[in-house]
Amino acid sequence: MKHIEIAEDLSRKIKETLSNSPISDFEHNIRALLQSTFTKIELVSREEFDVQTEILRRTQEKLATLEKKLETLEKQSK
Repeated sequence: MKHIEIAEDLSRKIKETLSNSPISDFEHNIRALLQSTFTKIELVSREEFDVQTEILRRTQEKLATLEKKLETLEKQSK
């Protein structure tokens, strides 16, 4: 049990030290740089991709339905 407390205390101290150091600023700047780069190359989030995939699926279903209706109407007109 004592080893766990020591490890947790050490972990907490390391986090405090890093949060007060230039590494924290560096991490923030790297995140901003990466986000900017991802935006420039037009990457999308997984959530956004999934939404667009669902919209495409529904559109394809509607198109298939309309094609069937058109085929039926064309047969009726002949």
